[in-house]
Amino acid sequence: MKFFLLPTAICAFSTLVLAQSPQRHFKPEDVLSEKNLSDPRVSPDDKWVAYVLSEVDTAKDKSVSHLWMQSLTNGESIELTHGSDDATAPRWSPDGKYLSFLSPRDSKNGSQIWVMDRRGGEAKKLTDIKGDINGYEWSPDASKLVLLIQDPENNGKEEPKTPLPIRIDSYHFKQDIDGYLHHLHTHLYLFDFASQKVDTLTKGNTDEQAPQWSPDGKLIAFNSNHTVDPEKNDNNDIFTIEAKPNGQLHQLTTWKGHDINPKWSPDGKYIAYLRSTSDVDYIMYEQDVLCIMDADGNKNKAITLQMDRPVATQEWSKDSKSIAFTVTDDRRNYLAQYTLATKKVSTVNSGDYGIASVVSFMASSWIVELSTPYLPVELFAVENGKLHQLTHHQAWLKDVKLAHVEGFNSVSKDGTHVSGLLYTPDSITTKKLPFILYIHGGPVGQDDYTFDDIRQTLALEGYAVAAVNYRGSNGRGLDYCKAIFADWGNKEVTDLLGAVDELVKRGVADPDHLGIGGWSYGSILTDYTIATDTRFKAAIAGAGSALQTSMYGIDEYVLQYDNELGPPWKSQEKWINLSYPFFHADRIKTPVMFMSGLKDFNVPTAGSEQMYMAVKGQGLQTELILYPNQYHEFTVPSYQVDRLKRYLAWYNKFLK
Repeated sequence: MKFFLLPTAICAFSTLVLAQSPQRHFKPEDVLSEKNLSDPRVSPDDKWVAYVLSEVDTAKDKSVSHLWMQSLTNGESIELTHGSDDATAPRWSPDGKYLSFLSPRDSKNGSQIWVMDRRGGEAKKLTDIKGDINGYEWSPDASKLVLLIQDPENNGKEEPKTPLPIRIDSYHFKQDIDGYLHHLHTHLYLFDFASQKVDTLTKGNTDEQAPQWSPDGKLIAFNSNHTVDPEKNDNNDIFTIEAKPNGQLHQLTTWKGHDINPKWSPDGKYIAYLRSTSDVDYIMYEQDVLCIMDADGNKNKAITLQMDRPVATQEWSKDSKSIAFTVTDDRRNYLAQYTLATKKVSTVNSGDYGIASVVSFMASSWIVELSTPYLPVELFAVENGKLHQLTHHQAWLKDVKLAHVEGFNSVSKDGTHVSGLLYTPDSITTKKLPFILYIHGGPVGQDDYTFDDIRQTLALEGYAVAAVNYRGSNGRGLDYCKAIFADWGNKEVTDLLGAVDELVKRGVADPDHLGIGGWSYGSILTDYTIATDTRFKAAIAGAGSALQTSMYGIDEYVLQYDNELGPPWKSQEKWINLSYPFFHADRIKTPVMFMSGLKDFNVPTAGSEQMYMAVKGQGLQTELILYPNQYHEFTVPSYQVDRLKRYLAWYNKFLK
């Protein structure tokens, strides 16, 4: 099969080249033009890839997802669904007759499965099941589907006019977006395509995830936590169940950490899956390892343990000879593969960009999501290690000037080597610039060579902007990530300040005009840093906290707290030490703007309110901006724009 596409180098970085002679700078409103591509799925004949494209409907002030289909032979691109209702989770039937998807259209019971006949005609609703369908997969013979269905609220009955009291008796009882949890579980069901009959496969007080059919259609593999008290650990294991009512259940793994995301080899001999590095109930600073085992659970082998890097999204080649996966490694996310014959891991494609969501097509080629510092996500094919761009939804950037992005390294005062990214308005900087240290959240995560609209916006306003992978970030090994265990705001601040010192030394950052900010753990580190160092002239702390004892029981991290810190009544001194920005608010001299979404259960608004009052009490200039009906991550596009505009106004006020 040949691609009718542009040459690799031009395709992969066309937006970068086009952006060299732009008409205008990237601005806050441009986030409304960004397209989000996800969940690519290749057709059985290897001629098409279906995927989800999410874009902003400015009139309705919301994002809407629709299905698109991209030809792998002639470059043709087709939008498959339309209207105001989302369409997600595209799946090809193995016989190639249907393309199915999830949508809430014409349904009172949440998202249902719809099918489009590839021979023509409108999409038809296939299911009408009480309870939200969270996922599904076709059986190999296309006669059945395995469904992931969450228990319906109110047992499927209409909600009463006066809501009933919420009864809570669980350890983990609240979650961002979901709100207070109602003892609802997600189970596996079997749907017969011809008769439309639904049979129960699993039930009880467990949750099942990631179902995958065996190639012969007899078994379904999935992961679930079947421990005595699953709320108090992360011990998911891999199971198989016979694909029939009252089918036999068999547990394949027994690792005390988690085993997740099982994938059968096309020949049915093996299951590849991801396993946590540590054999413990729970640890925040964890990274996944690629593993393989025989289909019956024997001969488990950890393949990537010695790499000491987190891996994800493993996918078998269609000939069962290799497994592709992504690796997070020092500002990059690259594509690697394990070859069964040689038992070796090799790099397939790597560069100053990020690769995700690997899907197999043809014998040993791949479709991936790829983003660069100058290009939001597009779909690319990887053939013989080379990239071919498939989609071109981000063409709106061709007339937009973007900031220059380059990597830099610094050394902290304790000798730790730290990596980061520097955003500047132009590639050549001849004078000191007002500077903003914008800190990533997590803390387990990393700033990488992918598109970042927040830092682009700040840099195009005339700032030098730094992204720093402080200790606690991933991509540098497990020890680097675990270095902050029960010691927050110490080594991270040392690394952040070391990076600032390095950029001041280079003559990039103006030492008299330094700003700082971040969201989530980036906000928490902002509080830690300005309570440690007074040289910052402006700060923005979004969705953060500083009086950590007050978070116990009101956010969703009790499992981490109990395992990492211990309950506050057993380790009071530790909790107080970790709350030093609040208890030493009198040391803060920086004007701070605090922000929060009022429905945030991840880091609740109380954390921002407490620090706002602590800073306000010191007589400093401060503001508290609260966004109605928003969670930890904002979903309303106009609020996303508003937040960026407030960033610029606050920094411009104090740094320019």
